[in-house]
Amino acid sequence: MTQFSRRSVLILGAMGLVAGALPARADALVPGLVYAVGQKFDKSFNEGAFTGAERFKAATGIPYVEYMPSNPAQFEQAVGALLRRGVTDVATIGFYYASAIGAVARRYPAVRFTLVDALAEGPNIRCVTFKEQEGAFLVGVLAALASKTKTVGFVGALDIPLIRKFSAGFEQGARHARGDVKLLVNFVGTTPAAFNDPSTGAEVARSQFQRGADVVFAGAGVSNFGIFAAARDDGKLAIGVDSNQNYLYPGTILTSMLKRVDLAVEASFQAAHQGNWSAGTRVLGLAEGAVDYAVDENNRELLSPAMLERVEEARRAIVAGRIPVADGS
Repeated sequence: MTQFSRRSVLILGAMGLVAGALPARADALVPGLVYAVGQKFDKSFNEGAFTGAERFKAATGIPYVEYMPSNPAQFEQAVGALLRRGVTDVATIGFYYASAIGAVARRYPAVRFTLVDALAEGPNIRCVTFKEQEGAFLVGVLAALASKTKTVGFVGALDIPLIRKFSAGFEQGARHARGDVKLLVNFVGTTPAAFNDPSTGAEVARSQFQRGADVVFAGAGVSNFGIFAAARDDGKLAIGVDSNQNYLYPGTILTSMLKRVDLAVEASFQAAHQGNWSAGTRVLGLAEGAVDYAVDENNRELLSPAMLERVEEARRAIVAGRIPVADGS
């Protein structure tokens, strides 16, 4: 086993993988990974899944098989390709696979499926969702405190319940920090292609800058790259999402909201490896260390001690239940 941070241990425990006496490992385990449509090394969601699978491989010596669909409709094709290579466990990354995974899982009852970011029912389906609104609340606090114009923005990929969790938490956090803050909300597109459109992402961000926003939370996958570039060019601040994206534009990215897809994938594979995998739904948030914000050498100078004190106060209050964070539904 590799060494994990305290928060990593928290989420692995929440996923049902706790250090100690464990069942004997499952035989002939062959993990498989179906990425979300886009880029494998997207500095975001897919790369987080890849990191989790790589960490499992390093810890156990068990390789995995991967598939990158070109569109969501290729899910059944992706699973078929993995099964022809002997895959016993499939981790699926992306909300738009939810409608297809139920039928595919019924067709292959001996295969264990893990769906990250959506819900589906089946005796061989494990679903992992996140309380994105809690992590977004924290970066909303930081955005409001960093803003000089008292106007902050959220640029999402498209208007769906999953993305609304980010925008809802961001708004609540910003207003918690500064009651007079103004919030702008816009979306890149109306289909999953909006996650892979940096040019339009940049245009949407620029429109928010023109309307007074000086800090923009980017929740749009690969489209974030355009948002970040627009922020740099306009001398504004941006906030990354899913993985730590601070290093992409040091001095421009105020922070990144972390969503630990890596640990969700790793925990599922480890559970299968150790013989304690189970179906059902796991919902992970701040208390489990599954969402957070990133501080490193690339953004530390942008965050004052007073800002960090305020956001840590908010974290403690959320985990203790003193601040309920609505998910926008």
